[in-house]
Amino acid sequence: MQTAAAVILAAGLLAPTAAAEEASSPTQRTARFAQPGSLSSPFGKGSFRFGVSSSATQIEDQNTHTDWYKWTQPVAEGGMGKSPAVGEGVDGYTLAIEDIELIAALKVDSYRFGIEWARIEPRRGQIDEQAIAHYNKVINALVARGIRPVVTIHHFANPVWVDNPEDVACANGPSDTNLCGLDHPQGGPLVVKAMADHSKLLAQRFGDRVRDWVTLNEPGVYMMFSHAFGAGPPGKANLPTHFDTKFAPAVRTYIDAHAAMYKAIKKVDPGASVGLTASVKQYEAVRDGKISTEPRDIAARDRFRRFFELNFLDSLRHGTFDADYDGTPDEQHPEWKNTLDWLGIQLYDRTGVTDPTTPGPTTLPVINVDVCGAPPCFPLKDPTYFIPDMGYESDPQGLYPVLKDFSRRYKGLPLLVSESGMATASGKRRAEFIVRALEQIQRARAEGVDVRGYYHWSLMDNFEWLGGYKPRFGLYAVDRTTMKRTPTEAVGVYAQIAGSRNLSPALRAEYGGSGPLTPEPGHAPASPPATTAGPAVTGRRDCPPTAGRTPRPALPSSAEAPVQRSPRMPR
Repeated sequence: MQTAAAVILAAGLLAPTAAAEEASSPTQRTARFAQPGSLSSPFGKGSFRFGVSSSATQIEDQNTHTDWYKWTQPVAEGGMGKSPAVGEGVDGYTLAIEDIELIAALKVDSYRFGIEWARIEPRRGQIDEQAIAHYNKVINALVARGIRPVVTIHHFANPVWVDNPEDVACANGPSDTNLCGLDHPQGGPLVVKAMADHSKLLAQRFGDRVRDWVTLNEPGVYMMFSHAFGAGPPGKANLPTHFDTKFAPAVRTYIDAHAAMYKAIKKVDPGASVGLTASVKQYEAVRDGKISTEPRDIAARDRFRRFFELNFLDSLRHGTFDADYDGTPDEQHPEWKNTLDWLGIQLYDRTGVTDPTTPGPTTLPVINVDVCGAPPCFPLKDPTYFIPDMGYESDPQGLYPVLKDFSRRYKGLPLLVSESGMATASGKRRAEFIVRALEQIQRARAEGVDVRGYYHWSLMDNFEWLGGYKPRFGLYAVDRTTMKRTPTEAVGVYAQIAGSRNLSPALRAEYGGSGPLTPEPGHAPASPPATTAGPAVTGRRDCPPTAGRTPRPALPSSAEAPVQRSPRMPR
């Protein structure tokens, strides 16, 4: 049985001259960004990429072999009906080549996207050559336009046969139709091998054009909803009741999988650049609706960060594992060390953390903390920073301290802002967020932080996991009736920045700075919806809290001119 906490948690270098200019008059100077380069090579230090991101499961149609399709398909249609249906996504498979024109219009130099494992290998050991051919066309089209492909291999979704959510107990043990998942004593190693074999195949087929790989996307988030609380497939709620025997082993096996994937790619292409992306936060110790200075709340804040974020990354950096999450490594794993060429930073929210006086239904088990994402739990930095569709505050200035912290913590490890964005119906609000994020990245780079790029999330509106299609993160708005893509105001702004590799004084004056953002349409900025007591959303990809909130009407359609598209391909 899930606790209330489980449901809410699971349910968010500048050129040297530029640095000198910035120090003299921040908003009145041009912020200049260097040319793109390697994400990990020492020769890439000082380079900078402008990019955009997407995820296969979140945009692709005809994607019926994923566990997310099975999990969300209505019961009447043969699915499990557990959360909003992914359905046909936003036709991202059918329209993949056409959508590259949207990327080219942004004038970015890189595109991070996913290759769907379940499409490549819908049944264990059976490779779909038509899917291989499709992704070959996509990669060739990107390269032809001078856009560097960055491929994400595992972005939350699995083929059903990896860990079938309809057979979560796996009483008969591993088989070709259900390997039983990461937490199974016999099945876990089989999953690791399957993920390594899949990575090897991708490197063999695409490695002549793809040099940059993401093994895992946001492992902390994935473990939370898939294995801690069971809010997403495979639906295993093991944190409260099976921490030692199921949850911790699943985390250990997932780390094994990353290391195996890294080595499989490097064996095919020793010069490949391989990293992963991490969901990170601005953590605040809080109590009684205020920022707390009490040692117990500060300790709780640190416990939660270690649990959600640092244990996985420290394991890869140091070759150790803290099996009981007490802050002291229990195991030595030299096979994990040096399997991370760069680290992707993905910051979306501020999270408040409290040490509960008395553990209650909203308390996270094992680490004994309460977490939250909005008032009345803690004061907002600015009411306009609140994201109504996600239930959290997203601080546009937050990247600077986070990048500085990771630069100190993992010295010598190149960083990449592999996702950054906000859910909003306002193109101007999104443009402001882009400019301010880049200002903070520039500030960190000017102080010596090795940040090698910015990838906006996301290219277009898409399926936001447990949040369905309501949150809109896209540079291009999508009408899911016609699948028409419409550019928001942010498209022109980002294209101007990426095309010139500059943040001009005019753009900074209009969109940058540290003041309020343009208010969210239809919401009073001074009164964000109150959350229920206890934890709220823990990142973009968790479900926005709904308890105690009034449902919103459908978002208004964009007033800007739509992108003209050719007739849709038949299915």
